[in-house]
Amino acid sequence: MKFLATLLVMTSLSLSAADLSSIPLKTIDGKEASLKDYAGKAVLIVNVASECGYTSQYAGLQALHDKYAEAGFSVLGFPCNDFGGQEPGSEAEIKNFCTSRFKVTFPMFSKVSLKGADKHPLFAELTSSGEVQWNFEKFLIGKDGKLIARYDSGAEPEGGEIEDAVKKALGK
Repeated sequence: MKFLATLLVMTSLSLSAADLSSIPLKTIDGKEASLKDYAGKAVLIVNVASECGYTSQYAGLQALHDKYAEAGFSVLGFPCNDFGGQEPGSEAEIKNFCTSRFKVTFPMFSKVSLKGADKHPLFAELTSSGEVQWNFEKFLIGKDGKLIARYDSGAEPEGGEIEDAVKKALGK
C-alpha cells in the first residue's frame, strides 16, 4: 500500500482534462456538478467514510482546504460504502456528521460506488492503474485538470508529502 503514497500514475496522465471535467457529478445536496466547476484549481479527490479508522483525516483535509483555498485549491469528498460498509448513512446523515463533527466546508458529493459494474465514471478514470483499496485514498488533480499523484489511505493530508505536492501544484 505504501507504494501508492508516492506513485505518480503514469498511465492516467494520458487522460485529458476534458475527460475528467466532463464526467457528471452530483453534490451531497443533489445538485448537478462536474469538475468543470473547479477549472483552474488544483483539487484533492478523496473517497471518504464516516465509520472508518481514517475518519479523523477529515480534520486534516479541512485544514488543508482552508490553508490553500484562496490560492486555488479544494478538497472534494466522495462518500463511499464499498469498504467495510463504513459509510451506511444517507447523504443528509453524512453531511450532518461531517459538518457537526469535523466542521467540513469543502465540497462533498453524493455517495459513489468504487467497485464493480456500478463504479462511478470519475473513479473508473482515476483508477485505470489500479483499484482503490480502502477508504480515504486520495487523488491530486492539477490546475490543468490532469492527475498528478495518488496516495493511499494512510497518507496524512496535512504537513507531509500531500501538502508538499499541493503547494507544488499551486506553484508555491
